[in-house]
Amino acid sequence: MSVTGDGVASRSANDRHEVVIVGGGMVGAALAVLLGEAGVEVALVDARPALLDAEAVGRGQPARRVSALTPVSQRLLEGVGAWAWMASRRISPYRYMQVWDAEGSGEVNFSADQAGMPVLGHIVENDVTLAALERRLEALPSVRLCLGARVEGLEGGGEGRWIVLADGRRLSAPLVVAADGVRSPLRDMAGIALSERETGHVGLVTTVRVERPHGEVARQTFLPTGPLAFLPLAVEEREHHCSIVWSTSPAEAERLAGLPRDELGEALAAAIGHRLGVVTVLDEATGFPLVQRHAKRYTLPGFALVGDAAHGIHPLAGQGVNLGLMDAAVLAEELLAARRRGMRLGDERILARYARRRRGDNAGMLALMDGFRLLFGARHPALTLGRNLGMGSVDRLVPLKRLLLQQATGQRGRLPVSCR
Repeated sequence: MSVTGDGVASRSANDRHEVVIVGGGMVGAALAVLLGEAGVEVALVDARPALLDAEAVGRGQPARRVSALTPVSQRLLEGVGAWAWMASRRISPYRYMQVWDAEGSGEVNFSADQAGMPVLGHIVENDVTLAALERRLEALPSVRLCLGARVEGLEGGGEGRWIVLADGRRLSAPLVVAADGVRSPLRDMAGIALSERETGHVGLVTTVRVERPHGEVARQTFLPTGPLAFLPLAVEEREHHCSIVWSTSPAEAERLAGLPRDELGEALAAAIGHRLGVVTVLDEATGFPLVQRHAKRYTLPGFALVGDAAHGIHPLAGQGVNLGLMDAAVLAEELLAARRRGMRLGDERILARYARRRRGDNAGMLALMDGFRLLFGARHPALTLGRNLGMGSVDRLVPLKRLLLQQATGQRGRLPVSCR
């Protein structure tokens, strides 16, 4: 791997690669690793001035931003050699899930045994996953990192694309991939429109210590103002920390974020019926608006979207990064197959296959999460009664629970070769 930016000399002013990826977050880095391991010449462009400090990541108090990685995402990360390092830092398995309606008695309990799996997933700090992928990037000679680089332009089409950086450099490739997040400037430069749905929620995140052991249980309750999740963290092999994601109205999120920590802890404990005893808030509570987005299309000639640049989902089921990692795996699979056949990597036929394989799956998950949000946000007494009865029925039907778990953990359907 070579690095440019922050005063490090670049190659020429017009560098050519096989693929240029803009956005060095978890999804962009995963795609770069998948391609780089096969010897594809990749330029990974990111505005950050430097890689994460791997020695500091996963130490001390957990970071606020975490993801619930499914077993399929775990297999992908194992396949690229990242998971072992992540496990040496901090990953927190959860083997059970409890989901209940705060306005009634409906409750569903899931276990890994019911799904025929050792775990339902792992709660992992985003920085731990990213640092592990960056360590892999450093070992790949065909991957070049362009750090501290801001993209100012996108040019070209089916015969080749190039991006123009703020410092005047131009990077060209048959394919440019936008992995630059929900507000993706590159997507806007390409002229790809979005469908957007305001959820009316703000996601409030923080980290807490709980009095009673969480028992590797991911807990989620549906409150009148929105869902609240207590995600289990294993800190120093103890089960007394949780990551909080509280989706609520903007006004309520502002009120909660402004509370003293002891009062916020009391509010969190009360919101889950004191199931974990006293809750001590360890970090500042910060909020971010929740807007569900989906790109009208995923590809153009010589151009593709992956991850949050293509879709933004409510954190209700923690599926955002898993969908993005599957985007990366499927796109890499299609590109590598095309490369073996000697095809141009920006060929519309290749990109159309990627779009067909991913857009439908992602749209289905977005629709499902939106349906849950609307169902549990409804205050009508009849709907409240119906959903409580429904949850009770699901809890008694083990085959149905197994089916739901297999869908949620990515066990159903064909897996990309890169995830097997």
